[in-house]
Amino acid sequence: MKVIQTKNYQDMSEKAAQFILEKIKSKPDFQLGLATGGTPVTTYQNLIQDHQTNQTSYQLVTTFNLDEYIGLSNEDPNSYHYYMNKHLFSEIDIPADQTFIPNGLAEDLERECIEYDALISKYNGIDLQILGLGHNGHIGFNEPGTPFDKQTHIVTLADSTVEANARFFDSIEDVPTQAITMGIGSIMKSKEILLLVSGREKHEALQKLLHDEVNELFPASILQRHKNVTIIADEDAIIGKDMMQSKSAYR
Repeated sequence: MKVIQTKNYQDMSEKAAQFILEKIKSKPDFQLGLATGGTPVTTYQNLIQDHQTNQTSYQLVTTFNLDEYIGLSNEDPNSYHYYMNKHLFSEIDIPADQTFIPNGLAEDLERECIEYDALISKYNGIDLQILGLGHNGHIGFNEPGTPFDKQTHIVTLADSTVEANARFFDSIEDVPTQAITMGIGSIMKSKEILLLVSGREKHEALQKLLHDEVNELFPASILQRHKNVTIIADEDAIIGKDMMQSKSAYR
């Protein structure tokens, strides 16, 4: 794994956007895996700014999102369909029929999972998958204990994940407790992975990822076995509370 240390969240977001843009410019028909949540918001803002300034085109890009809550409509402000339209899709020139997100309202959720993996395979896989890192090591919505070979599936969210996502809802009672997520096996098929990590609250999780053994109780640890992972993390996430640690350790 390659680790790029940045000064702060803004710097991380700028470098992440540049990383993504270089890939798209070198391969216009890029297959891009997307994440939601708080971490990638400013990365997406930088992609929008570049599109407006430099006219980088997404006409040939295809996107696949990691996950979606079960039970929320696409128009629900807390759905990931809504999130992606608000924070990226509506501001760039990507065709709507080239953006794919699991359907959390599908009549047959198990079939939706199978068909989502089949769709990714139809497009010859994901070239670059963007990930965030959960406090408990979850990637996508793959909670601790998820088998590493699991494909896209239905998951019941851990209490800690529900609590972490409650800030986006009016109350914790409104947070869905189930979601469809790409499985760890699905994620690991991506040709390249970009993991974004920001904030001191993610320091412990990042250290476990970098230094502990691979273990299904810490899902992100499987990334140690992927051949092409880049981590862009800010100083707070890398250094955490131990400010005496060398700031150049992971440069």
